Amino acid sequence: MQIRPETGADHESVERVQELAFADARIPTLVSTLRTAAAPLPPVSLVASVDGQVVGHVMLSASRLDAPRRLVDVYVLSPLGVLPDFQRQGIGTRLVEQALAAARDVPLVFLEGSPAYYGKRGFTGAVALGFRAPSLRIPEPAFQVAPMPPYEPWMTGTLVYSAPFWDLDCVGLR
Repeated sequence: MQIRPETGADHESVERVQELAFADARIPTLVSTLRTAAAPLPPVSLVASVDGQVVGHVMLSASRLDAPRRLVDVYVLSPLGVLPDFQRQGIGTRLVEQALAAARDVPLVFLEGSPAYYGKRGFTGAVALGFRAPSLRIPEPAFQVAPMPPYEPWMTGTLVYSAPFWDLDCVGLR
């Protein structure tokens, strides 16, 4: 398996991976919208390939933390998808590891997801660290964060998703 940055030639394969992984046509649209959305941080989009076939994808996109001192640019890890036939083989874990490595210069990475899965991959409950979810539709255990090296204790507050998550109604889905 190889993990590498997504290229333009991967777009169709990535959208197929996300549609099959989530069984939701909004997710590929979210990915394509986040690729080109105006944002304070560039998106990070990584693919996992096996024998030249794209079998997994993860994306980091910019959002903001509304902290007491000022707005803080942060990443949201979403979506993470692996083709059903390739799940439970460590591909998602490797994609998360590489995404977090790519985000090392940003103070925080947030996500909505399973605490059992993401808790083993560097994430912890965000509410316990003083963060507020951007929506009441996100169950508290699913709202998670990975503090990165630039994180400082004053960086608490409310996560503000970028517009594509709201425009496509992709908040609180998981």
